[in-house]
Amino acid sequence: MADADEKLRVEFNQWAADGRGEEMESHHLCIAQPMFQRMALAPGERVLDLGCGTGWATRLAAHSVEGGPGMAVGQDISEEMIARARAASVDIENVLFSTGAADEIPWREDYFHKIFSIESFYYYADQQAVLRELLRVLAPGGQLFILINLYTENPYSLRWVKELNVPVHARSEKEYVKMLSEIGFVDAVSERIPDPTPTPETYSGKWFANAEELRDFKRIGALLLVARKPPEK
Repeated sequence: MADADEKLRVEFNQWAADGRGEEMESHHLCIAQPMFQRMALAPGERVLDLGCGTGWATRLAAHSVEGGPGMAVGQDISEEMIARARAASVDIENVLFSTGAADEIPWREDYFHKIFSIESFYYYADQQAVLRELLRVLAPGGQLFILINLYTENPYSLRWVKELNVPVHARSEKEYVKMLSEIGFVDAVSERIPDPTPTPETYSGKWFANAEELRDFKRIGALLLVARKPPEK
């Protein structure tokens, strides 16, 4: 897994250098907002953003949990992304950023009340190992939220697999829910979050043949996985 992590680190350092990290907020905010509504972050909670990039979603979470011990932590494999996240967050007191692999989170067990990950989970070479680590650091009864556009029920997203410079995993909703349950999470469910943004009448980009395909991609929507760590007995 070390080789896979190094490929991710190199690739996303390049994304950071190219300014692509800052683009993620405009690309993903429309699907992230319903996820945040579902999360219902509260003052005083501790929350982790895994695969945080330049930290745009971490900062949103930090504002939602302000008060008392409330804090938001962002972790990413790319030190260049983390450098940009820190630079953009100097005025926010309750936010921290950490560089590291997704299966090595430098916090004690049972620490975070909620964990979320936006558009990064399909990059992880050993998703089971990552889920075990997330289960470890999540507090009893705490919730996990994973939001991804690349999954088998959205065929348009499968076009990305061969185009990306790093390996990715494309699994189905049922496979993900089963995996969460097998790792030890409970109440694992999946739902779709359509992209409500307007679609232009004509499309001239790389990923879709025409505007109708883009419109259909948005209609199918992103996949949101939600699960909970069992409460203490």
